[in-house]
Amino acid sequence: MAAAAPEKTAVSSNGVKPAALEKLELSELTAVSPLDGRYGRATHPLRHIFSEYGLIKARVAVEVAWLQQLAAIPQVTEVPPFSAEANAVLDALAANFSVADAQEVKAIERTTNHDVKAAEYVKAIERTTNHDVKAVEYVLKQRFAGHPELAAVLEFTHFACTSEDINNLSHGLMLGEALQKHVLPAMDSVIAEVSRLAAEYADVPMLCRTHGQTATPSTMGKEMAVFAYRLQRQRDQVAAVPLLGKIAGAVGNYNAHMVAYPDVDWQGVAEGFVARLGLQFNPYVTQIEPHDYIAELFGAMARFNTILIDFDRDMWSYISLGYFRQRTIAGEVGSSTMPHKVNPIDFENSEGNLGLANALLEHLGAKLPISRWQRDLTDSTVLRNLGVGIGHSLLSYSSTLRGISKLQLDEARLHQDLDSSWEVLAEPIQTVMRRWGVPEPYEKLKAFTRGQRVTQESMQAFVAGLTDLPEGARAELAALTPWSYVGNAAAQAKALGGHLRQAK
Repeated sequence: MAAAAPEKTAVSSNGVKPAALEKLELSELTAVSPLDGRYGRATHPLRHIFSEYGLIKARVAVEVAWLQQLAAIPQVTEVPPFSAEANAVLDALAANFSVADAQEVKAIERTTNHDVKAAEYVKAIERTTNHDVKAVEYVLKQRFAGHPELAAVLEFTHFACTSEDINNLSHGLMLGEALQKHVLPAMDSVIAEVSRLAAEYADVPMLCRTHGQTATPSTMGKEMAVFAYRLQRQRDQVAAVPLLGKIAGAVGNYNAHMVAYPDVDWQGVAEGFVARLGLQFNPYVTQIEPHDYIAELFGAMARFNTILIDFDRDMWSYISLGYFRQRTIAGEVGSSTMPHKVNPIDFENSEGNLGLANALLEHLGAKLPISRWQRDLTDSTVLRNLGVGIGHSLLSYSSTLRGISKLQLDEARLHQDLDSSWEVLAEPIQTVMRRWGVPEPYEKLKAFTRGQRVTQESMQAFVAGLTDLPEGARAELAALTPWSYVGNAAAQAKALGGHLRQAK
């Protein structure tokens, strides 16, 4: 028999064998995701919530709370009411669960040694199970074993639960914490700053542009008020989405619960338990909570983000027109080759990250409500990305705020633009002509202005020739300027606060 051919080693085109790749420790320099790398300093608070550690900590909190719930059910005599000391141990375990504790859970999930005893180093357990939620159960049992009162009820840890009972409640807790501590405060900061611009520039006239062409004037403050109001509505919709939860067993019917303890109102117990966690009970579920509320939440967030993209692009354009200058930062480089550049990088960064955020939020919103029959596992890997879209959103909000902080309005530039656009007064003049029955007002103004260079002098001469108008009407039109023709824009900007309160 011929000898087997030796295994070939890959070589480069110049005949040199490539060196083995070094295993890089995770850091800001080696992270694949920029949320944990380049932008890690901005998003690091989310690691406490949406990291693997954050998920495990939330699971521990739910498992501990469920065991305490069982002890409070009179019919479950095998789990008598816990003493104050036992409850204190459980509360401390949930509150103080550390990264080192979570590492023990991960070690258990990965182990391949099926003969490891529970008393041995706990890192072995998770590797045995290859199941993340079961690993949490095993670690908790190991911790409970050292306390006589808890050791007596070890097998009621994770009682009658499917993994998704624990996971869905954990996800609800994680989203709730992220919303209250980070997302809503950041949204509020953006709205507050845009509202400040509305108030500060309420009386500053500005030439509008529709279809990119000169149009009826407004004030800068009123245009900022439009964004503040739009953002507030979506922020309030984000806050109004109920975070749902279930703990109804393998297919949502409390099957195992009712066989073990048929005299307990398990649906009532579940409803109270979910409410005590700060979530809203979902009475109709399968193995999973259907995730519709997550789709609603991320849909509202995506709408907020879309409006903020609109704002970012408008601010970028106003800077391009010279309406705003940007405060320079000592040492900052705008271009590697053009020393004069001060680029609107914060609004550009925000826009880019908002696009990434919405791509993720919209995918989760479209995917998560879909699950084959009573459950498939396609949601599991997707749910591990709950924090990614939120991370890109928060990064965007901070970029927008940084961009706003650099703005300096150039009122002279706005006035110059208005003074070069007297043709915008064609609208009020033809409207007044209509009021007084002057024939073909629109057509006369169209012939006078369209494609023509219109100046203050030529416009006032046109008005002076409108002898069909009463003298008072002609005088009012003659006094009209592009910067005074702003309607109630200033009043709208100044009334913003009342409307924002109503939106809430």
